[in-house]
Amino acid sequence: MGLKDGSSTLPLKFMASCEEYNDAKIVLVGVPMDFTCSFRPGTRFGPQKIREVSIGIEEYSVYMDKDLTDSLFFDCGDLDMPFGNVEESLKLIGESAKEIVNDGKFPIFIGGEHLISVPVIKEVHKKYGDELIILHFDAHADLREGYLGCPNSHASAIRRLMDFMPGKNIYQLGIRSGTREEFQFAQNNTNMYKFDVIEPLAEVVKTLGNKPVYITLDIDVVDPAFANGTGTPEPGGITSREMLKAVGMLKGLNIVGFDLVEVSPIFDQSDRTALLAAKIIRDIILMVNYIKCD
Repeated sequence: MGLKDGSSTLPLKFMASCEEYNDAKIVLVGVPMDFTCSFRPGTRFGPQKIREVSIGIEEYSVYMDKDLTDSLFFDCGDLDMPFGNVEESLKLIGESAKEIVNDGKFPIFIGGEHLISVPVIKEVHKKYGDELIILHFDAHADLREGYLGCPNSHASAIRRLMDFMPGKNIYQLGIRSGTREEFQFAQNNTNMYKFDVIEPLAEVVKTLGNKPVYITLDIDVVDPAFANGTGTPEPGGITSREMLKAVGMLKGLNIVGFDLVEVSPIFDQSDRTALLAAKIIRDIILMVNYIKCD
């Protein structure tokens, strides 16, 4: 699939997408990959479901007091993934992220499983180096060295970031699940805040200044009572209202990239998980690029 022409076998776009890649400051890419999901597969259907339900929410965000019709972003559609081939898939994702970053545009990637974040962040890190900060919202630590002998797993997504960047640049929020070894590892290698999001995020935001910030958001940071459409649901999470409040708290940061992962619509007949994801993506678009159209 060519990013610039938005060619895709699935033509559905996120609401209010503009028509031309070159006109946009933000580029949205879907990644239908769930090859390493450890519990319930199905996140490959997340990007298209999020687009589908986006027409059910308003283009205007009362949270941001801005409107998508006054923004310029381009939805490229979904990448054509080589089914089951993890290494080639990660390469393809990385090449797509590199194109967007090198063109001076803001990347938004929609999963798909959390492993898709690694090649995207790697390309963003190449631009910003070790100044780059990661804000990681998740129920799970994702700090395993590998899962069932495989180092490239959605259970290892954050650990893989430390193959090329300092762990102390990573802030993990809402974490409430993982192995004992993962939590021990986090004590010495990342900045982990268990259970809560709002209070620790308020403190973290104060310390970031103008540093470049990449946000990776696993929808299962939200309690399954509010977002049950995910492959590895974990009770004890935050509410959807808290999640939207947390997004609003990011205003003023130097955000340079974003991904939202692990929406698995086959487990949510109500579509409330995808609807929440669509609202988050809408507000991120409005937060980082409010451009008046001529």
